Amino acid sequence: MTMIVQTRQWFEQWIAAVSGAVDSITDRLVRQRRIQLDENADGTFTASMKASKDSRAPTVLSFRMRHGTPEPPLPAQWSAAFKGSRVEVQLPPDHVMTRLLDFPRQAADFLDGMIRSQVDRLTPWGAGEAVFGWSSPAPIADDRIEVAFSATSASQVDPLVQLAERLGAASVAIHAPAAGGGALVQVKLLDKRLRSVAGPNVPRSLRVALILTGVAAAASLFLSIYLGGSLQSEQEDVQRQILQRRAALRVDANGVASGIGLLAKRKQTTPSSVMVLEALSHVLPDTTYVTELRIEGDKVQVVGMTQDAPSLIRLMEQSPQFTRATFFAPTTRAANESGERFHVEANISAYFGSGS
Repeated sequence: MTMIVQTRQWFEQWIAAVSGAVDSITDRLVRQRRIQLDENADGTFTASMKASKDSRAPTVLSFRMRHGTPEPPLPAQWSAAFKGSRVEVQLPPDHVMTRLLDFPRQAADFLDGMIRSQVDRLTPWGAGEAVFGWSSPAPIADDRIEVAFSATSASQVDPLVQLAERLGAASVAIHAPAAGGGALVQVKLLDKRLRSVAGPNVPRSLRVALILTGVAAAASLFLSIYLGGSLQSEQEDVQRQILQRRAALRVDANGVASGIGLLAKRKQTTPSSVMVLEALSHVLPDTTYVTELRIEGDKVQVVGMTQDAPSLIRLMEQSPQFTRATFFAPTTRAANESGERFHVEANISAYFGSGS
């Protein structure tokens, strides 16, 4: 019955994916109320509705947060307005930290990974403890780009997300100001879906699509159960062949390591690409940007831009993970580039495993 269980799990994941896609389409088709929630310097909050069908409902409301709940309690009109709405929170400037970051223009396609890897150095928090975002890159001098980076502690925004969830909001977005190009820009720190906005107002075409999807899933599950017998016999045959191969790998009991032990030894003595990347991130200075990285056997080749190319040889030689570092191509400096383009090659230490 293992094959049937695996098939059922696959269909559950598929149905979840279809449900997410339907929610996304519904969000576009169903008009959603937006509520702006501004956090003031004195700790109070001001809520305002961008669109309200009920003209009798107040359009602005002020309250404080006490133990995670509004004080005074929200009026009935506002409680109804929050349900199924999109809450957009604006943090005050003194609750976030901002920085201007500049990168080479060639790094525009890799900003996500480059910024996320430096969160613990750019902020007082680790990547898992911070909520952060950045603006669209803007070109500056010397063929470089600049982004406005803004971040705050996750503990600062978690109560706001929980408040929106308790009030029945469908989604919540957190925005913060950041200085960019001499003016303040808005940076999105968080955009989280709390629940589906689908309800009794979902268009009839979507209802039909959901029913057809359910029928297709039921038919597919029936076919999987019907064909389960033959698939199960094939799986048993494959398992029998695997057991035979494992038995062939075992060495006789004369103290020689087993085939599994040899595989484990090979895993520890083969350079890991992840460990090579980790070692390079510690060795290379912050002013160095890597544009190409090749790992072939026990050698690594790094190509990029830096301010002092000869110093990279010394830094890599000092690392226990690399030996015999050298330039495999000339170091050049173009007229429109602020640094030197380097080509460094080094041997990778054979052992990256645990010492235990």
